[in-house]
Amino acid sequence: MKTKLLISFLSLFLLVSSISFANPTDNKNPDPEKDKVLISVLNYMLTRGHYVQKELNDEFSEMVFNNFIDGLDPSKRYFTKNDLKEFSKYKFQIDNQLKESDIAFYSLVYGRFLDKIKNAKNYYGAILKKPFNYKKDEIIDLDYKKIAYASSEKELLNFWRKQLKLQTIDRIQEQENLDEEKFKKDKSYKKRSFSVLEKKARAEVMTSMENLYIRIDELEHRDWFSTFLNSIVAAFGPHTTYMPPNIKESFDQDMSGKLEGIGARLQKKGIYTHIVELVSGGPAWKQGELEEGDIILKVAQENKEPLDIVGMRLDDAIKFIKGPKDTKVLLTVKKKIDGTTQVITITRDIVQLDETFVKSSVVEKDGKKYGVIDLPKFYINFDDRNFRDSAKDMEKEIERLKEENVEGLLIDLRNNGGGSLDTAIKIAGLFVDKGPVVQIKYRNEAPVVREDIDPKIQWTGSLVLLVNELSASASEIFAAAMQDYNRAVILGGNQTYGKGTVQNILPINKFYPNYDQDLGYLKMTIQKFYRINGGSTQVEGVYSDIAMPTRFSYMKYGERDLEGALPWDKVPQASYTQVKSYSNFSDVVTTSIERINKDPKFQLIDEYAKWLKKEQDDSSYSLNYKQYQKELKQREDFAKKFKSVFKYQSGLAFNSPSYEIPLFKENIDLKEKRNAWHKNLSKDLYISEALNVLSQLKLASKQEIVKN
Repeated sequence: MKTKLLISFLSLFLLVSSISFANPTDNKNPDPEKDKVLISVLNYMLTRGHYVQKELNDEFSEMVFNNFIDGLDPSKRYFTKNDLKEFSKYKFQIDNQLKESDIAFYSLVYGRFLDKIKNAKNYYGAILKKPFNYKKDEIIDLDYKKIAYASSEKELLNFWRKQLKLQTIDRIQEQENLDEEKFKKDKSYKKRSFSVLEKKARAEVMTSMENLYIRIDELEHRDWFSTFLNSIVAAFGPHTTYMPPNIKESFDQDMSGKLEGIGARLQKKGIYTHIVELVSGGPAWKQGELEEGDIILKVAQENKEPLDIVGMRLDDAIKFIKGPKDTKVLLTVKKKIDGTTQVITITRDIVQLDETFVKSSVVEKDGKKYGVIDLPKFYINFDDRNFRDSAKDMEKEIERLKEENVEGLLIDLRNNGGGSLDTAIKIAGLFVDKGPVVQIKYRNEAPVVREDIDPKIQWTGSLVLLVNELSASASEIFAAAMQDYNRAVILGGNQTYGKGTVQNILPINKFYPNYDQDLGYLKMTIQKFYRINGGSTQVEGVYSDIAMPTRFSYMKYGERDLEGALPWDKVPQASYTQVKSYSNFSDVVTTSIERINKDPKFQLIDEYAKWLKKEQDDSSYSLNYKQYQKELKQREDFAKKFKSVFKYQSGLAFNSPSYEIPLFKENIDLKEKRNAWHKNLSKDLYISEALNVLSQLKLASKQEIVKN
């Protein structure tokens, strides 16, 4: 594939050197030559190397048109219908412009955007000078995908008013709650009047807006041009991204290892800071409330006022989030799952990467021992093949559990976002005879079957895999192989995440080698995964044999919900041999489903999931303060019903395997971490049901070959 992409440099150089550019209005630090090179080289890389062979036509042009306008104005607070009408003359011309590296569309939209930014400062300043009418019955809908652009400047100004009014109402409510808490602790405390709180709230919103536009003014031409480039590459798929050099560095900055922080990887998308990964075992992971996809809006140090980080550069935001061990940071986040805003308190710590490694526990149930293995990711060190990796660690851990005389294995793949495909293939090989594990396909090529070539089977006993909606990529390959071979029972959410594509991060300078500036990187989809039964894991993921209600059950929270996601398809089935591993597979599955359906805890979780879905879909808020309070109280009261939804005690005792016990004498930290993990396992309803299934499975007396 690299060879295919690196051909025809001469023709590419000739193409780039023949292009002329129109400069955008009011650029800050523009570099037309670099812009010209970037568009040409990205066009070259995408059309020749991306898995999707996309024709640059009117349909593609319209996608870029919508992507760029939405990227600049996602909240529809700048452009009007008249602006869109003027922009639309280029709606079906962008494909032709890209072929010529013409940026007339970018110049027009970006220039207008800069003008709108200047107007915005007048908008919020004038609106926030005086109190709002809090008795007026009106609502605001924050589902920006549904609402239309303003038809006039007057209508746009009214939308600004509503947004700022909602921010003010939210802050008034926060301050009233704070006064109420203080009064409960001290009856002599005098609560502030509404007018005092209202004035303070408007002042805070004004300061927040001023800080936001100071940060926006600091953004350079390259930041906005990157938005345009991402509008182009995103038309090829949701996982294809252009990363300029500074963003690539931030993307790679992982608050883990020797750093003292919260154990999360952050990424800048537009003006927002997103959580893209939590380090297993890190402070945020242990705290349990922060999740991938959440947006950090504010950061506060303990006992200090929060700082709004919307629009802030990523490296600056990270400085506020990081901090010394044992200090607290308060993150105001917008939750991906339901769009609500929450304040999450996390105690910083030194993040230990060894918590991302395989670990195991032994539990006794009904007089028999079972092994529980946590596999947080499929890790490998490509620079040092002699260093530990997930496949070697799994093999060792299974051997240690065999010494404990366990009768079945439960492998926890929940929240495992994937990793090394090689280790996934080797781990699958620990449970089956040699043979196909996965099929991989480049565009316009026949699928290549990747096999486990080792005939050794490390574990022949009963096997259950626990997954959820965040189990993705290599996790899905492993789970799919176990399901296709009839080797394991898959138990968890209705289906896994559904990411069946492979991305590679390519340095753009490699395709234009004599250029003296760093052009950044392109993360591009180059391959697609297929199960050995021929079906893709893309979009569909892996369906559980036993589906349990989870909070994600009804949410839009998977590959299938990403705009532009590659579709599911299939290729010819690989040649492999299934076995009948269990004599009572169907009975165990049926019994478990019946048990889950009758369990009050799972019934409550299902009800909770439906409520979360309703909250996700309800994007409107009352701007009448009394009604706002009433609706907020109703939400809080309803939420109390689910306060205990995940509280559970199995009564099971989880212990470390024998080899770890001597290690605790010299490593108290390890002992404390294992104790915390074991305590969580005993309170985990899903682990408990998985062990019920594992304990009831009966191996077939003679494994029958099943034709496929």
